[in-house]
Parts: sequence; C-alpha cells; structure tokens
Amino acid sequence: MDRPSLIREINKLKLERDACILAHNYQNPEIQDIADIVGDSFALSRAAAELENNVLVFCGVRFMAESAKILSPQKTVLLPAKYAGCPLADSIDEKQLEIEKNKHPNAKVVCYINSSSKVKALSDVCCTSSNAVDVVKSVDSQEVIFVPDENLASYVAEQVEDKKIISWPGHCITHARITMEDVYNIKKEHPMAKMLVHPEVSEEIRCSADFVGSTSEIINYAKQSQCSEFIIGTEVGILHKMKNDNPNKKFYLLSRRLVCENMKMTTLEDVYNSLINMENKITIPEDIRIKALNSLNRMLSVKQKVVK
Repeated sequence: MDRPSLIREINKLKLERDACILAHNYQNPEIQDIADIVGDSFALSRAAAELENNVLVFCGVRFMAESAKILSPQKTVLLPAKYAGCPLADSIDEKQLEIEKNKHPNAKVVCYINSSSKVKALSDVCCTSSNAVDVVKSVDSQEVIFVPDENLASYVAEQVEDKKIISWPGHCITHARITMEDVYNIKKEHPMAKMLVHPEVSEEIRCSADFVGSTSEIINYAKQSQCSEFIIGTEVGILHKMKNDNPNKKFYLLSRRLVCENMKMTTLEDVYNSLINMENKITIPEDIRIKALNSLNRMLSVKQKVVK
C-alpha cells in the first residue's frame, strides 16, 4: 500500500473505531501529521484523561501509553510500536524505589512521568518536565526523592532551594549524547542563534543555554520570540513542528546524535496494523493502576491543592 492510500485507510479506521491518535513531539514527521493531538507528555496526559474516544492510539513509548491506560481504564489503548520502550524509565524498578524509600522514610517521592506504572504506583505524585518545579514545590515535605532523571532533578533543585532533592542516578541516553564540544562548535557556527534546551540535558549544557524548558515550552518560546535563529537541544523530532510553525525562522540541531531510536520506531504501517487488528493493547493490573492513578491525579490537580 502506498503512503497516500495508507493514510486514507488510517483515517477511515480511526472513524470506524472511534479512535484518537496521540503523538509525542519526538515522533517521525509523518506520524505527527496524521495525529489528532501532538504534544509533550503533560499535554498528552491531560488529553488522555479528557478525551471521549473509545480507542487511544498512542504514538510514543510504552510509559506514555501506560499513563493513558491508567487515566482511562475503560478505553482501549494501543501502542503501535510494541517494543518502543524508554531506557530512562527502565533505569529504576519498583524494588529499587522501595529500597530508596526505606533509606529516606521522611521523604515524599516525585516520579517523572518517564517511569513504569509500578514506579508510579509507589510514588506520591508524578510530574512532567513542564510542571516538575511546581509539583515539587507543592509537596508537603522538606525531603523529596526524585526519580528517575538526575538531570531533571538537578534542574528542579536549582529552582526549589528550600527542599532537599534526593536524585536517582538515571538519565536520558539521547540527551546525554550532547557534549560541550557540540555547544562550542554550533555556537561558533551560529553566534546569533538562541540556544533552547530540555531540562533532561546535563547541568553544564543547561548553563550554556538561553532557555530551558519542556518540548512544548521550547516550541512556544521560539514561536513568540523576536529572534530568527535557534539552536535546539532536544530530540530531532521537535524540529518538524517548529519549522512548520515558523517558516521564516532557522533552526539548528545542537547535535546530530539527538535521535531517540525508540521514538522513531513507530511507522504508518504500525498505526494501520494496530487499528485494523486492534493489537498491542496496553493492560495494567488493577491494583497497580489504582495506585498509579493517585500519583497521576495529584499531578493533574497540583495547582488546586498541596500534595499531602
């Protein structure tokens, strides 16, 4: 089946199945183009909780599809690329978190959404890169175990100086590929460009940037800025929307190594097959789901009340 025919069939199946396609900003351009909603983890989490569709096709990685299922157990959640995982999420499991909690009995646990449902179930509240600071500020504890991303934990600690942040030694392998040599070289090549990076990068990279934010915040910054050139320090998939939104601006990827193999697994054929066969359904044990739901709901309501 050629690409136009494949897209037509996907759109037809989407209507027949009462399905909504969600795609992360890091997905391949053709996946973003067929999606009903494209966004960062926070936007997609909210959408999963609010959408009325019976079927959610999650073009991302497993922890994202799991989050959608946790929030919407009555819906069928499909992960087109069944093996699309996240090394960062895999860097901690529930047994390791339990040991860490026993070491710090007075601490609350804030887990980055890039984590398994079992880790979410053991946490007090979840967060995304766009609301991590607000979530940690809202926690009613002076000690916070932050898992699993040590770089995001470091970024939060810089913004929340009145709490002790206990970080887990995990990191995003894609963002970790950036080196200071990359920074020096690209700034030399494009001296007038503003450098925008994700908080998952290392502290020294963040300190070299003009702006630090989630994928959606980076997209919005570039759109609203009067500047015309930007160096982008996050996964290459984000450039698709940034270039579409800003045809008169120039964007340069900080490093050619900023490619997440897991995010690039999803193909149009995968989306089609998942819809026609209703395959790769996400399932979560109900006891785990309920506990993880509490963590996600606290995140979604963090501006309304303090986490207890």
